[in-house]
Amino acid sequence: MSTTMSEKSGTWRNWAGNVTARPVREVTPASVDELAAAVRKAAEDGLTVKAVGTGHSFTAAAATDGVLIRPQLLTGIRAIDRTAMTVTVEAGTPLKRLNMALAREGLSLTNMGDIMEQTVSGATSTGTHGTGRDSASIAAQIKGLEMVTADGSVLSCSEHENPEVFAAARIGIGALGVVTAITFSVEPVFLLTAREEPMTFDRVTAGFEDLFTENEHFEFYWFPHTGNCNTKRNNRSAGPEKPVPPVRGWIEDEFLSNGVFQVANLLGRAVPSAIPSIARLSSRALSARTYTDIPYKVFTSPRRVRFVEMEYAVPREALVETLRELKSMVDRSALRVSFPVEVRTAPADDIALSTASGRESAYIAVHMFKGTPYQAYFTEAERIFTAHEGRPHWGKVHTRDAEYFSKVYPRFGEFTALRDRLDPDRRFANDYLRRVLGS
Repeated sequence: MSTTMSEKSGTWRNWAGNVTARPVREVTPASVDELAAAVRKAAEDGLTVKAVGTGHSFTAAAATDGVLIRPQLLTGIRAIDRTAMTVTVEAGTPLKRLNMALAREGLSLTNMGDIMEQTVSGATSTGTHGTGRDSASIAAQIKGLEMVTADGSVLSCSEHENPEVFAAARIGIGALGVVTAITFSVEPVFLLTAREEPMTFDRVTAGFEDLFTENEHFEFYWFPHTGNCNTKRNNRSAGPEKPVPPVRGWIEDEFLSNGVFQVANLLGRAVPSAIPSIARLSSRALSARTYTDIPYKVFTSPRRVRFVEMEYAVPREALVETLRELKSMVDRSALRVSFPVEVRTAPADDIALSTASGRESAYIAVHMFKGTPYQAYFTEAERIFTAHEGRPHWGKVHTRDAEYFSKVYPRFGEFTALRDRLDPDRRFANDYLRRVLGS
């Protein structure tokens, strides 16, 4: 064991607090060689291995009772190639650090999710995405991957090198190896104009096709117990830059979206019967605004109110029907839901286990405030999503198993065959992977 590799053990908890694990030991490698040595040592000791990022998954995808690898020393940009327009970054780098470093270099990812606390490897391995008519998930922007496989060797893959691994490993849920570096495609930094505007549920659903077609990035939030939505349209802009004024930004993004929203949720948790009234107020709290800024300042926002989430991808053409079924289910039930439902889209991509694999997709995400019972709501929502051949986000709450996935993912067998080849002894297995991929 090298001197820089620290070891400890204890209880690990995810961000939402709904998953815990007690690994035999935790290892924080300072290099790819140290990580490879930790995997070989685990094999000698007959232990499984999982890497864990910031714990932003709501599933037990990273939980282990074996060796927990923490990649926080494997951070930073390895290389920028301005000819190929790529950046190679260490796996433990938080998205926030990557976005800020790229902006300083005059570069940007094409699209991103709305949270940037996660590590690049955690976000891509679970299929994290934003919204886009033409631009897809973060994993779809990957040009190359480096990972340590079960035998402790380092494997690189891209469209040209080990392409069959590349086809699956971009969204690998930690089943194929421990990702150590990712090469992303980047472009010169650009400006986006965001237009946020309240709109009724009926207007959004009736006009969804137009809103989707006319905007590069369209998303909206529906507030359960109301007929109100907040919409957001992001489109590329020639400028000039016109960021949200600091005071208004603080009032809307921190005070209302985090501070007041936290208090409203605490009140709703204590007095569930007040939730519909709170929802009506919340849904009217934010007024319309337009601003222009660099991508990460438009796509992402702080999320300090903790919650538990389920998100499913349905075929895009099934979105409106699915959403209307969800609304009528909530309307006729005794459920009290204090968190808005988030709706986004993605084009089809070519990654085996991507939620948008081979089909244009729309995402519906349901949330419950941390500490409130979510099972009844999620069970009913999941029944609706699965009736439309929904595919759950790999890092969000769901109850599906390998049998279900083999039906909704045409390339499921391709992924499991590759797993058999790369990890025959299931060094990277855990209970979650046994459920979703089979043993």
